[in-house]
Amino acid sequence: MNSRATLYFLSLFIFISCKNSSKDIDIINVNYNDNHISYEGRIGENKTKRASEIYWSGSSIKIVFEGTMVKTTLEDQNGTNYFNIIIDGKKTDVLKLKKGKHTYSLTEKLTYGKHSIELTKRNEWTFGTTLFYGFEITGSKILEVAKDKSLFIEFYGDSITTGHGNEDYTGEDKADGDVTNNYATYAAITAKELNAEYSCIARGGIGIMVSWFNMIMPEMYDRLNPNDPNSKWNFDEKKPDIVVVNLFQNDSWIVNQPNHVEFKRRFGNKKPTEDIIINKYQSFLKKIRKHYPGTSIVCLLGNMDITKENSPWPGYVSNAVKTMGDKDIYTCYVPHKNTPGHPKVEEHQIVAEKLLQIIKTKIIDK
Repeated sequence: MNSRATLYFLSLFIFISCKNSSKDIDIINVNYNDNHISYEGRIGENKTKRASEIYWSGSSIKIVFEGTMVKTTLEDQNGTNYFNIIIDGKKTDVLKLKKGKHTYSLTEKLTYGKHSIELTKRNEWTFGTTLFYGFEITGSKILEVAKDKSLFIEFYGDSITTGHGNEDYTGEDKADGDVTNNYATYAAITAKELNAEYSCIARGGIGIMVSWFNMIMPEMYDRLNPNDPNSKWNFDEKKPDIVVVNLFQNDSWIVNQPNHVEFKRRFGNKKPTEDIIINKYQSFLKKIRKHYPGTSIVCLLGNMDITKENSPWPGYVSNAVKTMGDKDIYTCYVPHKNTPGHPKVEEHQIVAEKLLQIIKTKIIDK
């Protein structure tokens, strides 16, 4: 074959190859209720707007596809929420939402092939609700998300569990989503280490008996939409294998502030006795147990000053668990970090390591 003929066939081959590859690439719109989307956390639905409602810290939206680019349409209530963008299992960027409904590009052009993209909410529900309408994929097909998570862990907690200021190294200890990252909390770290599905029911400042505001965990734990007392979560939808309760940090402060409005509202003018504290803790555990009769429960304290030397609060929890006589309830106490403010990322890692040790030795391997 002469050089002219060779060049002709080579050009024809390149043309056919480009044509075949380009015809496979298209814009694929994936609505919020498409069964290819995998959600984690308590996710609501706004049927009027045809969108999912995202409230809780750590809530996750994930899709797997063959293609090169992804956009998403979100509507944020206040313009104060932040999400992690996780591509192929690695955090790549932080998305700050604007108020109202907008379409956001989540990726630069990726190498064509199989990819996953996940959005996880960084900050807590008090910053407002986010509506998720769907994805726009530049690609050839949407794939099933692997269903390989054999465990499901649900966490009930306060600002430690939301991740308040865990990336704030300025000393300000802010709650804003640019420095609060639930994905880097002990709770999310624990779930990722165990390849577990994850749900985070938490709010900064909340307690079991008393909070810094007018709602306690026994009044919030059963909500789907935390802003709406009439919005109830269906506990039969999916039962966790493990529940972690990390509460009492706020109670431990407010019970010593008799002039605080919430002290007066919850206790009148008399500080709760040790028996009352223990009974209130048991009462919350019994609520969890009623919904999840076969679930292992870990009662966690740490690593702020509730576990400092001579603190009575680990003793209250130990007595509560012991007198309940429930063989599937465990305790885990992480020593006081002895640093200012809320735990930073590396201090969350310490909590996660201690919690993982309890889970692996006493629950998974028992």
